[in-house]
Amino acid sequence: MCFKELILILCVSYSTAQKNPHWLNGRNTIVHLFEWKWKDIAMECEQFLQYKGYAGVQVSPPTENIVVPNRPWWERYQPISYKLITRSGNEEDFLDMSKRCNAVGIRIYADVVFNHMSREPVIPPAIGTGGSPADPANKNFPGVPYSSSDFHPTCAINNYNDSVNVRNCELERLKDLNQRKEYVRQKVGELLNRLVDLGVAGFRIDAAKHMWPKDLEYIYGNIKNLNTSFGFPPNFKPFIYQEVIDLGGEAVSRDSYTGLGTVTEFRYSSEIGKVFRAKEKLANLTNWGTSRGFLSSENAFIFVDNHDNQRGHGAGGADILTYKTPKQYKMATAFMLAYPYGITRIMSSFDFVSSDQGPPQDQKGKIISPSINSDGACGNGWVCEHRWRQMCSMIEFKNVVKDTGLNNWWSNGNQQISFCRGRKGFVAFTNFGDLKQNLQTCLPVGAYCDIISGHRTDDSKSCTGKKIYVKENGFAFIEIGAFDVDGVLAIHENSKILSS
Repeated sequence: MCFKELILILCVSYSTAQKNPHWLNGRNTIVHLFEWKWKDIAMECEQFLQYKGYAGVQVSPPTENIVVPNRPWWERYQPISYKLITRSGNEEDFLDMSKRCNAVGIRIYADVVFNHMSREPVIPPAIGTGGSPADPANKNFPGVPYSSSDFHPTCAINNYNDSVNVRNCELERLKDLNQRKEYVRQKVGELLNRLVDLGVAGFRIDAAKHMWPKDLEYIYGNIKNLNTSFGFPPNFKPFIYQEVIDLGGEAVSRDSYTGLGTVTEFRYSSEIGKVFRAKEKLANLTNWGTSRGFLSSENAFIFVDNHDNQRGHGAGGADILTYKTPKQYKMATAFMLAYPYGITRIMSSFDFVSSDQGPPQDQKGKIISPSINSDGACGNGWVCEHRWRQMCSMIEFKNVVKDTGLNNWWSNGNQQISFCRGRKGFVAFTNFGDLKQNLQTCLPVGAYCDIISGHRTDDSKSCTGKKIYVKENGFAFIEIGAFDVDGVLAIHENSKILSS
């Protein structure tokens, strides 16, 4: 083997390793428990997520951030230092969460911010959540420490057709770090490696679009292998998913980052919103995926909404579906989890009225924990979409149909579709009108429980929702009313109702 061939193999192995989310077998999908406290996440891993088939949790940035009056959500994305102390908890709390979640098979993915540091506060001085002072106006962050020489010269991002402007200037006046500097690389590396020591499985790289791929390649290349004491196999690199907002037509392309790890596919979020808002026919979903201009499946990190675009920021605008439009939102999420494409993440929100509004908090600015109601839903101002029955049921569906393809696609040519996943699962949707059709389910003969409208009883002999009767030829009469609470129906081999 020649030297060039060896280098190619090493590069391919390196990038492939960083596209492995390290999920345990039989699990899928990351849930973003946005702004949750570490102690609450640990309990959610133990009491709920492990039993519902979830694979991991994306946590909010764990690094010390600036304290902003009224405590908006975005203060978490303005680092003051790399100390692990925020309103979610301190380093000890983070480690406890990581141990407890990994112990029950739930991986932790840290949202990390190292494109920039905090901007100047509206009301000085700049103080962090751990008490660290800073002088953003003079680019002085003693908590790291960083000085003005560690940043790019001051300039504003004002031309998205200029890659240098996008990557070397300040986004919303946030002080833009120079990742080309060895010292900056060292400090960022120390942060990432500390989080690996604490048991994370990977990282969401905030604002990756605003950093040079070569700089990121160097930084990623110096991250430790995963910590085997948390149950990871030896010699595995952390999973990397990079925030690159790219709807096309700009100088910085998402394709520049796919060699380094997976990339957030914002076109997916935008397009699926259009479809389930009925701006396009469901029948057109037959060509979903790369033929729609999306990234290849192994490179695409996908979601219906995220913490930015559900508030009108980022990309997608009014097309983005959120918990505020629950019927269409649940349908879009069900499709995302049923269709074999991409690495999936579900958003779990707190209720908000204004786009700046932070998580539920008391008069002292401390985050209020979610309460769990008798029906399993959340209270105290938390939406907790990940606990909705329809979401949990489709997580189970995706686990059941793992490693199967899509087959037996059907549509009415307009706003009704159905398809099978191998011989293990079947889904149907209507976005307009009553669906009443004999459709191929690809499942063995028997009675099945629709996991969207209900669930099997504990003895597996009955169903609290719709019952679907599959004939020997695999066909069944499928009915979804135009005004049903949910516009989707799903069954799979494990939802079969057992005869008494």
